[in-house]
Amino acid sequence: MAAMMKKKQEKEDKANLIAMAMQPDLNYGSMVTEEQVTAPDRNVLSDGVTRIDFVLVWEEGLPEMKGEKTEEKASRSHKDSHRKWRENFLTKLQAAGILLEKMVVDNDTKQITYVLLSAPWSVLCYYAEDISLRVPLQEVPLKTCNWSEKFLRKLSIPNLMAEDVPNQPPDFYACQFHAHKLDRYLGSDNKDTFFQNTQRHEIVYEILARTPYGVVKKGEVGIDRLVNEKVFSAAYPLHEGPFEMPEGDVDPQTLSLRQILHHYWARWGCWSKYQPLDHVRQYYGEKIALYFAWLGFYIGWLLPATVVGTVVFLFGIWVVVTDVPAKEVCDSGGTYIMCPLCETCTYWNLSSICLTYKAGLLFDHGGTVFLSVFMSLWAVAFLEYWKRTNAVLAHRWDCSNFEETDERPRPEYCALAPMTIRNPVTGAEEPYFPEGTRFRRILTGCMAIVIMIAVVVMFLIGIIIYRTILHIIISKSKNTFFMFSAGRIASITGSVLNLIVILLLSQVYISLARVLTRWEMHRTQTKYEDAFILKVFIFQFVNFYATPIYVGFFKGRFVGYPGNHQTLFGIPSEDCGSGGCLIELAQELLVIMVGKQLINNVQEFVCPKLKTWWNKRRFHKSEERNSEFEGVDGGQGQGKGTTPWETDYQLLLCEGLFSEYLDMVVQFGFVTIFVAALPLAPLFALINNWIELRLDAQKFVREYRRPVANRAQDIGIWFDIMQVITRLAVISNAYLIAFTSDFLPRLYYRYTTERSLKGYVNFSLSFAPDSFAKNHTQCRYRGHRDHNGNLLPEFFQLLAIQLAFVIIFEHVVFFIGNLINMMVPDIPEEVEITLKTEYYMAKEALAENQSPGRKILLEEKEKEGPELRRRHKSEASTSLPRDTDSPPPLLTPVREEQD
Repeated sequence: MAAMMKKKQEKEDKANLIAMAMQPDLNYGSMVTEEQVTAPDRNVLSDGVTRIDFVLVWEEGLPEMKGEKTEEKASRSHKDSHRKWRENFLTKLQAAGILLEKMVVDNDTKQITYVLLSAPWSVLCYYAEDISLRVPLQEVPLKTCNWSEKFLRKLSIPNLMAEDVPNQPPDFYACQFHAHKLDRYLGSDNKDTFFQNTQRHEIVYEILARTPYGVVKKGEVGIDRLVNEKVFSAAYPLHEGPFEMPEGDVDPQTLSLRQILHHYWARWGCWSKYQPLDHVRQYYGEKIALYFAWLGFYIGWLLPATVVGTVVFLFGIWVVVTDVPAKEVCDSGGTYIMCPLCETCTYWNLSSICLTYKAGLLFDHGGTVFLSVFMSLWAVAFLEYWKRTNAVLAHRWDCSNFEETDERPRPEYCALAPMTIRNPVTGAEEPYFPEGTRFRRILTGCMAIVIMIAVVVMFLIGIIIYRTILHIIISKSKNTFFMFSAGRIASITGSVLNLIVILLLSQVYISLARVLTRWEMHRTQTKYEDAFILKVFIFQFVNFYATPIYVGFFKGRFVGYPGNHQTLFGIPSEDCGSGGCLIELAQELLVIMVGKQLINNVQEFVCPKLKTWWNKRRFHKSEERNSEFEGVDGGQGQGKGTTPWETDYQLLLCEGLFSEYLDMVVQFGFVTIFVAALPLAPLFALINNWIELRLDAQKFVREYRRPVANRAQDIGIWFDIMQVITRLAVISNAYLIAFTSDFLPRLYYRYTTERSLKGYVNFSLSFAPDSFAKNHTQCRYRGHRDHNGNLLPEFFQLLAIQLAFVIIFEHVVFFIGNLINMMVPDIPEEVEITLKTEYYMAKEALAENQSPGRKILLEEKEKEGPELRRRHKSEASTSLPRDTDSPPPLLTPVREEQD
């Protein structure tokens, strides 16, 4: 009897889903106004009503344009297998309930086939429950989340950064979708607008990603593999019309969401305005919106860091003018004859480095200590307040518990996992991959990382040897200018060569890391991306920071003294230039950080425009085109003008946010870890990021095909990486101030003499040993040694002071940083209250009496623990096993292709 009642209830639920009436009063998810309803929508099938959710494209050569018969014979089997895979894939999509419609376009050289996909209402509801989409229960007032806006409002100061952006997306209390509770959701009486466009795209992509086209054991599953194999040329959802503004006076409320984003966000004139993050999330999804929210937050926090860094730099200019040791160096004339820096180098006067010595004082003074402490605490506060902002946005966008409860296994993981296990949280049966096998694969990936890091170290040693040899060669030159500039020329060319090596090795390793991470079989997309990011960043950390760490921490430490120079592999150890190691570190940072930013900005500005221009030129070569529609009923129709799917196909593929995050986090490392050597690093970062934000916005709105909207709870492992960088920054700055700069030696000299720096230059120089002076001219070198080359007591006293400074600096900064962590809660109190309110409302709205027999059965299974069982071949080729009350849209089985 209970089974009959349940079956009857399922039939009623399905009937309610399919036979829902259309009432266009509520426009949740589409942001359609009354003025826009009358405008024709071109993103529809040939019937003019059914909405297009996704587009698949492939290209083939025209019969008359094909090559010779021998070439056709050689590639025939390859094309036949691609054709077979396409047919199988499209057949299984139809079996899953997807509506298909083909459009064929011929031009001079090839035939382009567009397959337009649309998910009917029953399919949307089935998969919305399957992937745990969240839908609205009740609209709530929209609250301001910009602290600056709240602050200026309290002071009654006009806010120049605020802008009235039309069609503000509303905010809702939301919960997971359940088909049999449809009538309890807000806007459920209009099936055309109930699901947002981004949610429709997410559902269709989920179907595309988990549909097999061949042998599942060989990984022949999903649209991503088909695109990589060139079976399909592209797969993408459509943009919502053009981005250009209509001509004439237009009511802003009638603009499309893409036009709003372009006019109020992507234009260069919006550089001083708040970002319309809710609109970005509405169009691109939470993951992309969180990136732009974090980038805008980072830019805002760079403002105080820039002000402090610039003030410290200006203070350095004042130090250059008034510094006593600098005057002694410049006025010394021939008083201080310095020993050769290498065995083949010549003697030189200390006064010859007057300009270089003063340039080093721009970064090496007491203000640098304050800046280092400030930036260390700034980084801690930045991350803590970003956690609060992230919590507000995650709740506002309904992703607060996405990773714990809502995130489903990756489609590729579902298809290839050999076992299933019951999820202890949801109780649903899910695919499972053995942990032992994954551990062995991860271990193999770690070995690959170690090998690539060894390659980076080899290149670093090669660059060190290159600088040493070039310095020796140039020093032997008869040209006076080259002789005295040998160290500077070798250092600058070595920095440029290092930048080229960094960029080349990065491309190689990213490709390798992507293959390794896919092979490791991570369960969710979040874990997959975290593993990939961690691999790449470990390599990039060594790749980008190896040379600055060498220059700042090791270069010139193991040189020895005149007459007793140390060697490495028979080559003399590299010493710092005549101006010291700190000025060389600043030069290295300028070349790597600023040079990389310039190259990236030029690439991001020029390359997309060139690629887009070439695509449009390639598609507009033909003068005549024959367009043909092939629907499921066999109907045909002629297209007039360029269709939306053709226009979007000419755009560029969006390659994700990995490279954008990587650039920003590497920059964050330069700003924090090496700020003691480059106080202007925050200023360079701020200018670059202002440009970067608009370039990224323009690429997404104008140059890229529309990416599939992905949900995300936070910025992922990037936050943990920045926390590690913040800790390393404290240690790095303490070491740079203590051992690389002259701050502590000057301080020691000032308090051991007459509280003046007069005579400091003579104090910092030692005489060459007597054994060296017998055969050469009497000369001086940096150090604290006697005439026999033995270390003086001053050296050990200074060393004790330096070590004590490092320990005190670290403990004080870490203590204050931990105090900030304790004082700033991760989640604002109002968000915690709202979360509890939303949970209560969802529980009340969706409450139902559970069947006693079903409840007892679940409790017994939970007591037994998780159960592993071998998956059959038919299970691996179908959709994800799930525990749901909603029936599948179509029950027609499709036989899996064999070898």
